[in-house]
Amino acid sequence: MIIIGAKGFAKEVLEVLHQLNQAHDVVFFDDVSTDLPTHLYGTFPILKSLNEAEAHFKNNNGFFTLGIGNPQLRYQLQNKFLQIGGVLKSTISPFAHVGHYNTIIEEGCSIMTGAVITNDIKINKGCLINLNCTIGHDSILEQFIELSPGVHVSGNCKIGEFTNIGTNATILPKINIGKNVIIAAGAVVTSDVPDYTMVAGVPAVIKKQLPKINI
Repeated sequence: MIIIGAKGFAKEVLEVLHQLNQAHDVVFFDDVSTDLPTHLYGTFPILKSLNEAEAHFKNNNGFFTLGIGNPQLRYQLQNKFLQIGGVLKSTISPFAHVGHYNTIIEEGCSIMTGAVITNDIKINKGCLINLNCTIGHDSILEQFIELSPGVHVSGNCKIGEFTNIGTNATILPKINIGKNVIIAAGAVVTSDVPDYTMVAGVPAVIKKQLPKINI
């Protein structure tokens, strides 16, 4: 298994793989940082180019998972690794509670320790559900959303793709949040949020418009 990234969140993904007893064949990938050793924690090799990653896939099972938090980077790196033969996998902590009835988690998701995901929930490809988040019934998360630690999404909510929700934010029931939205840490969202906006406060209000993304 290749973990994309070798700093920050990638280390937390390693812990989930350890919890799953799947850390024995982990390698990391980072072609940006210049201050990394050859092995993380003296144990796990760090690949530093796509050519090295492609060679690794040819000699191993081809699995990779996302160890980057930013939704747009997660999407872009996923595409690069699919193009060289990788197979995208989710990493779901055994210490997360996932509902047993009509809850769907697509590939490439990161579900971290302490998350609670109840029933009738759809979490689309590439989402990051961080430490101690909760997601209530009948909610839909579109692709490549990041929930920072301690986010609470109430029931019957819909969150658009590439949205980033800050630490300890709360989304009240039956709220629709658009795509490429940023919700500030600690915000309480009490009404729908349009695409390409940044909101903050209690209750949350629009603070600025965001540029459209071409993905």
